[in-house]
Amino acid sequence: MRGRYPSPTGLSYSFGPGMSPAIKMLIVANIAAFVVSWFVPEVMLFLGLRVADVIGGMRLWQPVTYMFLHGGIGHILFNMLALWMFGVELERMWGSKFFLKYYFVCGLGAAATTALLSFVPFDIFDHLYTALTVGASGAIYGVLLAYALYFPNRPIYIYFVFPIPAKYFVMIMGGISLLSSFGGGGGVAHTAHLGGLVAGYLYLKGGRLHIISEIQYRFLKWRINRMRRKFDVYSGGRANDVDRRVH
Repeated sequence: MRGRYPSPTGLSYSFGPGMSPAIKMLIVANIAAFVVSWFVPEVMLFLGLRVADVIGGMRLWQPVTYMFLHGGIGHILFNMLALWMFGVELERMWGSKFFLKYYFVCGLGAAATTALLSFVPFDIFDHLYTALTVGASGAIYGVLLAYALYFPNRPIYIYFVFPIPAKYFVMIMGGISLLSSFGGGGGVAHTAHLGGLVAGYLYLKGGRLHIISEIQYRFLKWRINRMRRKFDVYSGGRANDVDRRVH
C-alpha cells in the first residue's frame, strides 16, 4: 500500500521572476530522483518511507529520502510548482540556510507524525506502519504555513478564479487534511500534511526567528553604542583647562 500526498492544486499567484538557490537545488534534486525512480521502480521501496523498516533499524535514511520521491508526474508537478510559488519569497527573506533547515524540519515532522500515528490503536491508522509514503508535500505544507504567517492577506487564486487570503487558504487545506485523515484518504497521506503544518508552526512559533533577530539587534545596538562612546563629545581634561571638550 502506498501513501502519497500531492500539493494543493488549482492555486496561483503572481510572483516575482527568477528562482532562489535553495529552491532551484530542491527542484533539481526532486526531478532527478523522480527520473531515477521512473526507470528503476525498486528505488521507491528503498528510499520511500516505510515505518516498519525505520523502526526495525533497516533503513534509517527513509525519513529524509522519502520527500524526494513522487508517485507520478502530476504529483511532482504540483509539489514543485507550490514549492516555487511560495518558497522563493520566504528564502529571499530568511536566507537559503534557514529556509533549507525549515524545509527539512517540516519534512521530518511529517515523517515523525506518520510514525507516531502508526502506533495509535485505531483501525484508521493500522496501515501506516507498513504503508509506503512518498512525496515532498509534508515539507511544502510547512512552507505554505510559513507563507500564510508572514503574508496572511496575500491573495491565492484557487483554480485561477477565486481569490482567498493565504491565511484562510492554509486553514482550509489543514481542515481538509484533518477530515481526510479520519476517512482513510484514498491512499493520500493526509496525516503527513498535518505533520508538516504542525512541525512548521512549532518551529516558527518556538521563538527561533525572534531569538535570532533579537540577538542581531542587541549586537548591532552594542556596536553603535560603542562607536558613539568613541566619537561623541564628552567632558574631560583638567578643571582649569580653557577648553574641556574632548572628541
